[in-house]
Amino acid sequence: MSKLVIVGTVAFDAIETPFGKTDKILGGAATFIGLAASQFDVDGAIISVVGGDFPKEDITMLQDKGLDVSSIEIVEDGKTFYWKGKYHNDMNTRDTLATELNVLADFNPIVPENFKDAEVVMLGNLHPMVQLGVIEQMTKRPKLIILDTMNFWMDNALDDLLKVIEKIDVITINDEEARQLTGEYSLVMAAKKIMTMGPKFVVIKKGEHGALLFYDDEVFFAPALPLKEVFDPTGAGDTFAGGFAGYLAKTEDYSYENLKKAIIYGSALASFCVEKFGTERMLDLDKKEVYKRILQFKSLTQFDIELT
Repeated sequence: MSKLVIVGTVAFDAIETPFGKTDKILGGAATFIGLAASQFDVDGAIISVVGGDFPKEDITMLQDKGLDVSSIEIVEDGKTFYWKGKYHNDMNTRDTLATELNVLADFNPIVPENFKDAEVVMLGNLHPMVQLGVIEQMTKRPKLIILDTMNFWMDNALDDLLKVIEKIDVITINDEEARQLTGEYSLVMAAKKIMTMGPKFVVIKKGEHGALLFYDDEVFFAPALPLKEVFDPTGAGDTFAGGFAGYLAKTEDYSYENLKKAIIYGSALASFCVEKFGTERMLDLDKKEVYKRILQFKSLTQFDIELT
């Protein structure tokens, strides 16, 4: 089994959707990524920072999931990163009501010594220079570096972002971000342009419409599972990335064919995430449920046809 390094936020979220609202609850990219990856019993480490206001029991919970938490820095006199948002009725659009960087503003990631030779690195959504700092601490070139980013960094730190994109193997972004990064409306053309920037593989997430995987001239599409109810989309993209990275670290196979399977696992885990607020659904998820949902994905897409 490969070692997996996860860098990203461990944070507080406050969420409002048409189904209700929460006060401060556990959130953050690294939290969702780590919980999803833990389904594969990977040897994973989370690199993040929290304030003294962060519940110690939440760090213990991540540790109990088999994750190395020694590089979650605790700034005792600081406050944890906080995001507050409200989703519209379509659940695809949202308004950010508050963003407080707090201890994240001065975050300097430190990779644990025993993870500096990790084969897989998952760069959760953060400032590109923080992501680059993690890559530069690795003692050897990881077999797979996966980057998640967003339009905020394209708007405010594009040059730094392009430096990171040069060094990675897989980028995961949504369709709107792919178009912004490349200036191409066609996602096929956008993916081709992104591949010239560095990545071998491009994953374009389309929310409730599934995800696309591009490699050379190949394209693979994974649908999103139709759900009766979506309570909270927060963290779904990070859960997707965690399932994707966790499966690849577990199988140690970084081929295009295996990345297809990783996309399905990522999509399956993301479909659980949205069923409850925040991390609630991921905390009590077991492997039997995951296996059953993978079979649902298989039946959703499998068919026989006679060509005439």
